[in-house]
Amino acid sequence: MGSELIDRAGDESTMLRQIIEATPNAMLMIDPRGRITLVNTQTEALFGYTRDEMLAMGIEELIPERFREPHRSYREGFFTRPARREMGAGRELFGRRRDGSEVPVEIGLNPIQVHDEQHVLASVIDITERLMVQAIETAKHADRMRRSILDNLPFSIIASDPDGTIVTANPAAERLLGFDRDELVGSPIGALREGVGGDMPLLATRPNAVDEREVDYCRKDGSTIPVNEAISLIASEDAEVTGFLSVAYDITQRRHAEEFIRHMAHYDFLTDLPNRTKLFERLDYDLRLAVRHGRGVAVALIDVDHFKRVNDSLGHHIGDELLVKLSERLREHAGPDDLVARLGGDEFVLVLTGIDGEEQVQQRVTALLAAIPEPIDCSGHELIVTASVGVAMFPLAGSDPTTLLKHADTAMYQAKTSSRNTYRSFEFSMLDATNDKLAMAAGLRHALDRDEISVSYQTQVDLQSGELVGVEALARWRTSDGRDITPDRFIPAAEDNGLIIRLGEWVLRQACVDTLTMSEQIGIPLKLAVNVSPRQLNDSSWLDVLRGALRDSGLPPERLELEITEGIFMENPAEVIELMRTVRSLGVAIVIDDFGTGFSSLAYLTRFPIDKIKIDRSFISDVVEDASDAAIVNAIIVMAHTLGMTVVGEGVETDAQEAYLRDRGCDEAQGFRYSHALPPLEVVAAAMR
Repeated sequence: MGSELIDRAGDESTMLRQIIEATPNAMLMIDPRGRITLVNTQTEALFGYTRDEMLAMGIEELIPERFREPHRSYREGFFTRPARREMGAGRELFGRRRDGSEVPVEIGLNPIQVHDEQHVLASVIDITERLMVQAIETAKHADRMRRSILDNLPFSIIASDPDGTIVTANPAAERLLGFDRDELVGSPIGALREGVGGDMPLLATRPNAVDEREVDYCRKDGSTIPVNEAISLIASEDAEVTGFLSVAYDITQRRHAEEFIRHMAHYDFLTDLPNRTKLFERLDYDLRLAVRHGRGVAVALIDVDHFKRVNDSLGHHIGDELLVKLSERLREHAGPDDLVARLGGDEFVLVLTGIDGEEQVQQRVTALLAAIPEPIDCSGHELIVTASVGVAMFPLAGSDPTTLLKHADTAMYQAKTSSRNTYRSFEFSMLDATNDKLAMAAGLRHALDRDEISVSYQTQVDLQSGELVGVEALARWRTSDGRDITPDRFIPAAEDNGLIIRLGEWVLRQACVDTLTMSEQIGIPLKLAVNVSPRQLNDSSWLDVLRGALRDSGLPPERLELEITEGIFMENPAEVIELMRTVRSLGVAIVIDDFGTGFSSLAYLTRFPIDKIKIDRSFISDVVEDASDAAIVNAIIVMAHTLGMTVVGEGVETDAQEAYLRDRGCDEAQGFRYSHALPPLEVVAAAMR
């Protein structure tokens, strides 16, 4: 109905009332003061008032009290600028009936002139039924949506009643368990859980909680499958428990990874011999047993002579094969109650138990030294190696594992420096040999003062693109007379004497500067990896050194990676976590170097803020030929990616190794396949070729 101009009250007014009365909607006319001046029968039916009662009322009386003041302001504004408003336009509206109940309404407005005064004619429709229909349709749509989501979720979802009887299950549950939905419905959910009761007593007192646990589900074929199961209550609007919802997913791979990591924590990756952690546990037990029974224990530390020559001449894969076969030979010559362990590199430990005297130890070790040089076939290469052995007897050489191993190491060093392929038993006079390390540390101090230390760089590549992405900084020492001192000699001396803090700072600062220069010359923003020792991390000024190196060089923090070994996790874990978080807050990444050779543990990987893992070269060398190494490498890659970490393969030497790692999703690689450690100018020259 458009705006109409009514100038006479006679026939036209009568016609207006007749038209309004014939309208199927509730119709009201209101003057500028909000008084109701005209209503029809439909309005009486809608609001429950008589016509006369409403003609004595103001429009706000037909509106719930909470809306009256806003409506009054709206009405006054409308009469200031009257305009037609269609049905459905505007806000959510409610009317108030005579009995106080509320009704949802939709209103259309038409400005109208009555006796030269502006009125408004309102058309009102009860939309209760429409809203109910809409609510039903919305609920149906929501139900369809929920069903679609549940059917397509990759998690097993099983609903059961309060007694634990299954009432429904989604397709993922069918796939996980091997049962059809019809086979599951009506059966007790407790029957699916291997060795676990069907009740969840904690839920009764925790209505808003979710109980989560790891259990084994029983499949239709009789097998079991480990799952992570979360159980929550299903409750009605009045908080009555109507059932349980069990959401589960397969954790088979995680279980395997955890078992693998637990094994890694105590056994060496390459040889599967007990590692340092297991060695200390077992040796501590053997010493307590020896005290109780009055028997002797001997610790023999075995170091392969000139092992580096094998790696340098034939490659690390041959060196690793040699270590594996040597470990088998050591096992063969160990007694049933003895222990053979690998400390790392080419060092092994043989713990001899039930020893009656030094003569017995001499016989055992002499037989071992005679067996080691027997030829060993390594991929067609017949190798003959010897070993130097240091022996420490309990209790004469020490009464605890740490002291015995330290003194066995001292005796081994004496054997190696005197005549190789022999053994020495520890004597306290040997401690004078520590002066040699002091001399090495003194020489290193002078080397830093005389600029005899330099930094070389081994390149790192992206395995998918093959592009150069970064470098690892490696310290080198050439004396003024032209002799090269290998890192395996001067780094331990620096660690023992605390000089590693000064050396590490110098390498870090120089490497940051060199990396920026190389990046500019090559045209690639190279990342820089720098090794950091536990002693550096424990130094109170180390964080200031790190900040200073970044600030003075201008190297962006996000291009610096600090490589640490797993052993740091065993010392003050809380302090290490805090230190790592501080480092990462600077933008610097944390990398675990030589992963798998130390104290590997899934707990450490999940607790510590780690960005990248470098798979130790011992697993890469035979990854193509050895199924065990391949399984280990695959597991590390999957595990690291699951935890959001990048993976680097270390010691890559062949195309086949590279292809294997690339196909398994390994992110980066480094090794002789790409380059040896080179001075900065040679890195640039190689990259520009």
